[in-house]
Amino acid sequence: MGTGPDVLSGRQAVRIVVAKVGLDGHEVGARVVARGLVDAGMEVIYTGLRRTPEQVVATALQEDCDVIGISILSGAHVPLLRRVCALMKEHGLDDVLLLVGGVIPDVDVQPLREFGVDEIFHPATKIDEIVRFITANVRSGPGDPEQNGTS
Repeated sequence: MGTGPDVLSGRQAVRIVVAKVGLDGHEVGARVVARGLVDAGMEVIYTGLRRTPEQVVATALQEDCDVIGISILSGAHVPLLRRVCALMKEHGLDDVLLLVGGVIPDVDVQPLREFGVDEIFHPATKIDEIVRFITANVRSGPGDPEQNGTS
């Protein structure tokens, strides 16, 4: 799933790893969001169901992604996302956005942000809102002309 470089800007498409962590088997939402991101010109690597935090971070490293998007509905979001954030820090993925989608109780939002989650999207969030957030917040990387002085 994906696109190549944007011919007009010289930038690579934003690369996003979309994952389902833990025992959560509900993947329709993740697939809908992944398709919407592809339609918006982003490159999506979907890892499939029941991934461990270690598998998600390993995929992010291997794919040199700009964003990790985790869909979780199992209720185990706090320990799983704490582990993902710790692994991202351990592997130097400070420049990778971490987005979470699912049913996240309000009481858990602040702790998740403190771990390092950049944004939380609840059910019924419009794809355009997710795309706008990613576009506005993706961090500079090697394909970014502004970082390379070519803009």
